[in-house]
Amino acid sequence: MNPPRNIKFKPASCMAALAAMATVLAGCGGGPYPLDTLSPKSDLTRTMYNVFMEITVLDSIVLVVVIIAMIGAIWIYSSREGDPGEPSAMHSDVTLEMLWTVIPALILVAITIPTVHAIIRTQPDKWSAETLEVKVIAHQWWWEFQYPTLGGLETADEVHIPVNRSIHFAMTSKDVIHSFFMPALGGKRDVIPGQEDQITMTADTPGQYYGQCTEFCGTSHANMRFRVFVDTPEDFNKWVAHQNEPPVKPTEGPAAAGAKIWADAPCAICHTIKGISGFSKDYTYGFRGPDLTHFGSRGTLAGSMLDNTPENVALWIKNPAAVKPGANMPTLGLDGEQLNDLVTYLESLK
Repeated sequence: MNPPRNIKFKPASCMAALAAMATVLAGCGGGPYPLDTLSPKSDLTRTMYNVFMEITVLDSIVLVVVIIAMIGAIWIYSSREGDPGEPSAMHSDVTLEMLWTVIPALILVAITIPTVHAIIRTQPDKWSAETLEVKVIAHQWWWEFQYPTLGGLETADEVHIPVNRSIHFAMTSKDVIHSFFMPALGGKRDVIPGQEDQITMTADTPGQYYGQCTEFCGTSHANMRFRVFVDTPEDFNKWVAHQNEPPVKPTEGPAAAGAKIWADAPCAICHTIKGISGFSKDYTYGFRGPDLTHFGSRGTLAGSMLDNTPENVALWIKNPAAVKPGANMPTLGLDGEQLNDLVTYLESLK
C-alpha cells in the first residue's frame, strides 16, 4: 500500500481563515454595543440567551463530530496514487440509513424541547396584578408610550420602567407594520395595525438601553429608535410624579414669548401640552405628533435620533425633513429670534 499523499497547506489561506475567525469572535466580546443581543438584562432575554447557548453547544458538538468523521473518511477511504481501488458492490446499508435518520431526529428533539419550554415561559396568557402595563403605539417614525394605570401618563421615544417588577407591553400600530426590538430586555415583536401583540418581562439591571424598529416601515425606518430606562423603584416613582405635574407656564422673557409663538403657530394642531393645548383621546383624524408636556426633560428627540439640545431642537423645527427624511412634521418657516424663543419655551417644559 502506498503511503498517504502529503497535504500542502497554503499560509495565505490559513491566515485569511484565522483573520475571519478572529473577526467573528471579536463580535462576541464585551463592550458597549447599543443593540447587543448577548448581554441579557431581564428574565425574558436571559431565557432566550440560555436557549441560544444550549443550541450553540449542541450544534458545536455535532459540527465537531461531522468534521472528525469527514476527515476520518477522507484519510481511510480516499484512493492513493497508483491504487485505483475496487468499486463497491453494496447497494444499501440498513444500519447506516437508520443511523442518519434517527440521529438527526434526536438532535431536532434536543433543540425543540428547550425552545418550546422557553416559548411557554416567555409568552404567558396571564400576569400578576402587580404587573405594570405600558401601551406601545407605533407611528411613522416614532414610538408613543402610555401608562393607563398611572394617571394617563404619556411620553414619546423614551419609556421608563421600574427594576425587578413585571412589565406588560401591549403593542399596536397606527399606520403600517413595525417591529418593537429592545435586545437587552425583551427581544422582538412585530407591531401590526388592528392587532395587539405583547411582551411580558422583568428587567433586573438598572440602566439605559437602546431600542429600534426592525421591520421596514418607510423612508425613515432606520431613524425610528427609542430608549428604555430601567429605574430603581424610588427613581421611577419620582419620574411618574414629575410627569403627572402640569408644565411650568413662563410669564416673562424668551420662554414666555415662545409660548405665544406656540399658541399662534400650527404646533397645537398635532401636539399636546397638557393644560395649554391638546385634543381628545378619541381624536383619530390626520397626523398626531408626540405629547410635549415635559419635552424638556427628555434626553432625545426626533425618534431618539438627536440629543435634546437647543441647537438640535432648532435644527429640527427649522427643517424636519432634512433631519429625518419623510417626516410628517411641516416646516414652520421660523427663524432668528422667533425660532430661538420657541426653542427656549420647549426646553423649559421640564
